[in-house]
Amino acid sequence: MPKVIVPEKGTFEVEEGKKLVLALEDNGVDILHRCGGKAKCTTCRVEVIDGDFGELTEIEKEAFKRKGVEENLRLSCQVRVNGDCEVRPIKTESETGLDAGPRPEK
Repeated sequence: MPKVIVPEKGTFEVEEGKKLVLALEDNGVDILHRCGGKAKCTTCRVEVIDGDFGELTEIEKEAFKRKGVEENLRLSCQVRVNGDCEVRPIKTESETGLDAGPRPEK
């Protein structure tokens, strides 16, 4: 099973093919996903420190263009864990004081 490393949060194994946002949330990382995983808000973005999630999806490209998001970031609601990776969530409940939002679908 792939390992996900989150600095200051730990390392955990996740089922291959699981959405990254769900893998993070299910392992105690309080990442935001205010739009419920629909790639509208970009609050679930993560910095990819190591690992490969493939090319940006068209949904991510559009969302990032709207929000002016810099490179090296991915929307955790739009990518799946298919290998070991290290990511850093950009926005969390504990850092922002915001409610995470509705749980994204599998």
